[in-house]
Parts: sequence; structure tokens; C-alpha cells
Amino acid sequence: MRYIATIILVVTTTFLAHSQTYEVGAMIGGANYIGDVGRTNYIAPNSLAFGGIFKWNRSPRHSFRASVLVANIKGDDADSNQGRRKQRGLSFSNTVSEVSLGMEYTFWEFSMYSGKPASTPYLYTGLTYFWYDALENSDGIITSYGGASDIAIPMVVGYKTSLANRFVLGFEIGARYTFTDDLDGSNPVNDKEDFQSLKFGNTNNNDWYVFTGITLTVTFGRKPCYCNF
Repeated sequence: MRYIATIILVVTTTFLAHSQTYEVGAMIGGANYIGDVGRTNYIAPNSLAFGGIFKWNRSPRHSFRASVLVANIKGDDADSNQGRRKQRGLSFSNTVSEVSLGMEYTFWEFSMYSGKPASTPYLYTGLTYFWYDALENSDGIITSYGGASDIAIPMVVGYKTSLANRFVLGFEIGARYTFTDDLDGSNPVNDKEDFQSLKFGNTNNNDWYVFTGITLTVTFGRKPCYCNF
């Protein structure tokens, strides 16, 4: 029994020591939105965001990446530095749940096989599909009138470094340009009702939301053969 346990331990240790084809882990940080209510800062996390991330490392310079993220976004005209918004006095909160697929590019080669710590800046983009609460302005109070979904383009910049040859720690800021203007209730859309009179703000610009935080992943799988790709 002790002999079998020793073999299992050796095999497991060997597997983990050379297991860096894939990465799986967590994302946690803050979120903010950019739109027609509240402040207009591009990076100003004011609510919690968290999720999971998976990567398939196909070369020292790029990875296929998938992630899920849940973020609460909110805005309050009282926090704005624009007089018109302060006078208007609207506020809202919304929950965004997203699934994102795309490719991550590193500025230079990121390899964990040299025995030395590795680090590099990186970029990520792809396609995001997200769900949210469709909102409307009802007598000065923004409320939900149903669920909705749409797509967004993620634009992420980050910096990552290896830890103990098995873990990768990253810090990133990622803006999502959405194809809707209804995250804050400024441009409600419903086929059954006429919401034209309820619209406010600049209805020609779509909303954004931004994730700022850290990622921590652990590597697994066989040692990749980059020569085949």
C-alpha cells in the first residue's frame, strides 16, 4: 500500500510539474459603468464583480480564453460633476452576467518552462454575450420592466506574472462596449409599448461597463508542443 501511494505521489507531482497547457481560475474586482446617469469616469470601480476564467495556451504569445463574469453596476446623478445631472437626480442599479470568448495576446513571450519567473503585459479581445435587467424611467424612478440580453466587444489590457511555476497572477482593466443603451434606463426598448417619452440623455451613444481587478489561475494538462501551431 505504501509503495502504491508513493507511485501515485510521484506521478501526480510529475504531472503537476509539467502541466501548463491549460489554466483555470477566478476573477475578482470592481465594476463601473459609463452612460447617461451618474459620473462619467472611465475607470471608477464602485461595486463588486467576480467570475471564472479558462485559458488554452497555444503558444508563448497567445491563448484562447473563455470567462464568465457577474457584475453589479450602478450610477447616481448626485455623484456627477455635471450640473444638469445633479439637478435631474436619477439613480439606478443593474446586474450584468456575461460569457466571453476570445484571444489573449502577450507583448512578449510568456513561458513557464525556463525555471525563472515570467511576466508580461497582455491584451484580450473577442466577443461577449451578456444578460441584464431592462430599465425604464418611471416618474423619476428607474425600475426594471423585464430581462434582456445583448452582445459587447471586450477591450482588455493587463499584466500577468508566474508564481511557483504553477500559478499565474494577473491584474487587468477591461472595458466592454455594449450594443445597447438600456443599462441605465435612458433608452428603453419594448415592442409592446411606446417608450419614446421616457427616453433621456444621449440616446445616440451606447453604454459601457468596465471590470478592474485581478485573476488567479492554476495550470494543468500536458506540456504544450508549440511547434504544431
